[in-house]
Amino acid sequence: MSTAVKISDNLVIKAKVKSKIFKRSIAGQIEYWASIGQIIEDNPDLPLPFIQEILVAKEQIKAGLGTSYVFGEGE
Repeated sequence: MSTAVKISDNLVIKAKVKSKIFKRSIAGQIEYWASIGQIIEDNPDLPLPFIQEILVAKEQIKAGLGTSYVFGEGE
């Protein structure tokens, strides 16, 4: 479901620039920022680069490029 919302022209301009760099739509870039913001609010003690590495690792697992870590294994 999509919903129209009003956002500042400045945010749209910034999203346009970033969306071109990261090959996302403008809406996709804003959704990415929103999801990162939610993760940061839920995990305020984790630095952004660490959160980004976790997200990359999750996508790598989905793509079959690694194996999930199971806590307690190998000890």
